[in-house]
Amino acid sequence: MRILVVEDDPLIREFVVEVLRDEGYEVIHAATGEDALAWCGRRVVDVLVTDVRLPGSVDGWQIAERCRELDPELPVIYASGFSPVAPRPVAGSMFLRKPFPPEEVIRAVKTVGRARRSSP
Repeated sequence: MRILVVEDDPLIREFVVEVLRDEGYEVIHAATGEDALAWCGRRVVDVLVTDVRLPGSVDGWQIAERCRELDPELPVIYASGFSPVAPRPVAGSMFLRKPFPPEEVIRAVKTVGRARRSSP
């Protein structure tokens, strides 16, 4: 399974990437919404893990919406320590509150990944 991790904080990004790679996942990572959209346009990921608040003009909500235009079944895991906007959950998505322990992100990826594989 290939996962796109979008996180502007380099320490958090590397933490999540390392945790997921240690579990055997292939991980692509981006620091900005614009970089994430370039990956989504290639349709190369099975799960999106994105911070809600990002620098620049594209936030995590927008990344998910645009990626799901191309892949409507793409599972999304939103992560945020603070968001001024209430979560807009969609089918196949989860919300993680930062800081989260490593096992929480692993559990979330397994959950949404299972749901994607079992959908027709």
